[in-house]
Amino acid sequence: MKRSLITLALTLSVAAPAFADQALATSKNCMACHAVDKKLVGPSFKDVANRYASQSDATAKLASKIVKGGSGVWGPVPMPANNQVSEADAQKLAAWVLSLK
Repeated sequence: MKRSLITLALTLSVAAPAFADQALATSKNCMACHAVDKKLVGPSFKDVANRYASQSDATAKLASKIVKGGSGVWGPVPMPANNQVSEADAQKLAAWVLSLK
């Protein structure tokens, strides 16, 4: 019994950041255009993670795109700027997205 409680606690402590950051993505309206594992208006977060996986500056690059927006990388639909997202939240979101590969 004690071992199962420890296992459960460890599982929740590992899973909690992912849920927290998906909640952050939802609260910042990212999920209106993106989904974790399928293309909507923009690419899936898993596709983004796979594209940037080998880049050492991926977190900073994605955080900048989250705040400033971008165009031409994923096709003709531009990603609008998200001025309501702070730099700290953009860093958290970028790290979460990159963890999904």
